[in-house]
Amino acid sequence: MNREAVLQCIRTRRSIRTFASRQVEKEALEAVLEAGTWAPTGQGKQSPVIIAVQDPKTRAQLVRMNAEVMGRDSDPYYGAPTLILVLADPAVTTWIEDGSCVLNTMLLAAHAVGLGGVWIHRERQMFDSDEGKALLKAWGLDPTLRGVGAIALGYPQTEAPQPKPRKENYIIRI
Repeated sequence: MNREAVLQCIRTRRSIRTFASRQVEKEALEAVLEAGTWAPTGQGKQSPVIIAVQDPKTRAQLVRMNAEVMGRDSDPYYGAPTLILVLADPAVTTWIEDGSCVLNTMLLAAHAVGLGGVWIHRERQMFDSDEGKALLKAWGLDPTLRGVGAIALGYPQTEAPQPKPRKENYIIRI
């Protein structure tokens, strides 16, 4: 493992909110999805479920559902052609942390393979709704799963934004 390459990937990953319209290629998507399966989870329980959405009709439904939670009619996924949803079993005490680790790991993997992504919220409200529960049922998933978040994923259309300076006293040593 190249330590510096890993640290550089972490330092240079940025949230991307402008995407090219072309769909994410299978090999790149598989790399991102597989990376998510290696994220740490409490007691190794692997409580999250990762759902990759590239179907335009399903994507449109998710856009509408997420926008309704915000009370808007815009695309909360910034036009990204691929959406990755992360849900988890709330019976596992670390379900939120587990899902968050999965999302972060996939964002780093996306950056490493030349994709852009941004973490999106409101999946909890979406999948707590009757419509969300119906989607889970249609997908053959347990309707008790809770949304943790999503990734809007695609090829960046613009350069990544510059990072904000790291705040003072970010690290406290005792």
